[in-house]
Amino acid sequence: MIFDEPPLITNEIDSSNIIDTSITMVALPDAIIYKEEQEIKTGSAIPDSLVAFGKSLVGTPYLYASSDPAKGFDCSGFITYVFNHFGIAVPRSSADFTDMGIEIPTDFVSPGDLILFTGTDSTVRIVGHMGIVESNERGNLLFLHSTSGKAYGVVISPLKGYYEARFVKVIRVFPQTYFTTP
Repeated sequence: MIFDEPPLITNEIDSSNIIDTSITMVALPDAIIYKEEQEIKTGSAIPDSLVAFGKSLVGTPYLYASSDPAKGFDCSGFITYVFNHFGIAVPRSSADFTDMGIEIPTDFVSPGDLILFTGTDSTVRIVGHMGIVESNERGNLLFLHSTSGKAYGVVISPLKGYYEARFVKVIRVFPQTYFTTP
């Protein structure tokens, strides 16, 4: 039996096929490669619909340990309520999201990604607060969350300022096919 030599593999890119050189492509894996216990099964839900529903809850008061919109939400109760509205089961505690999904660099964050923070003591680097990315335009990342702070309820806040010191990471739980590179 005679075998042909394998093709030569190089790290060079053939630029003759590039249509728009201003676009940066970043390959991010789909959530389905994660272990069953780390995966959030999003089904046919679309991140933009999830964000729109979350925005409809702005003004709902804060209530510790609650996921009931008639009474109020804590941060993970808000996430639970929004995701459950679309038939998506999620952990009930913000800390339980620590090892879920795919970590996304902040430059590539999209609406529907989840943003994780420390608790109020930013020196304790354990997840204790979270929200849903509402938008990320020109470095201005905004997120939906239920806060026990001054705003006291569901609001849209910027990452810049107070929340930057508490920032832990952003995770993507929806398949990559729903997102475009900003």
